[in-house]
Amino acid sequence: MRMPTFDIVSEVDHQEVRNAIDQAQREVANRFDFKNTNSSIEQNELVVTLRTVSEDRMVALRQVVEEKLVKRAVSLKGLEYGKVEEATQNTVRQTVTIKVGISSDKAREINRMIKEKGPKGISSQTQGETVRVTGKKRDDLQEVMALLKGADLEIPLQFNNFRD
Repeated sequence: MRMPTFDIVSEVDHQEVRNAIDQAQREVANRFDFKNTNSSIEQNELVVTLRTVSEDRMVALRQVVEEKLVKRAVSLKGLEYGKVEEATQNTVRQTVTIKVGISSDKAREINRMIKEKGPKGISSQTQGETVRVTGKKRDDLQEVMALLKGADLEIPLQFNNFRD
C-alpha cells in the first residue's frame, strides 16, 4: 500500500510572466508620465531589465511591472531586485530576477519546519529543487500544506502531484 505524498515546488508560469511584461511595456509606452524618460522593460527568460531616467521613475516602473505580475497571479515573493546602476545616456538600470526552484537552503528550512511543527508520522525529503512530503493520512498532508502556507518562507510555494 502506497502512502499519500505530494511535492512542494516553487515555479512560475512563464507565459503569464511574458504576458505581464508585455502589458507593462504597453502601459509605459502610453503613459504621459513616462514620455521622454527613455523608459524600457526588457525580458530575457526570467530576467527583466528596467531602464529609465531617474530613481523616482524607476520606482514607478517597478510598480507597473509588479501590478501586471500580480494581475496575472505571479507571486512577487519570487522577485529578486538587483542594485540600481548608472547606465548610458543619463539613465539608470535595474535587473529583476524571477527565482524558481527551491534552493538547498530553503529546502533545509522547509524540512526542518515540517519535522518540528508538522504532525507526527510525516516525512519529507529534498529531491533536486522539489521537496517530497509523505505521510500516512491525507489530513496530515493537508496540515503540512496549511503550515507552509502560513509560514513566511520568502518564496512562492505550490503543492502538486498529490497522490492518495
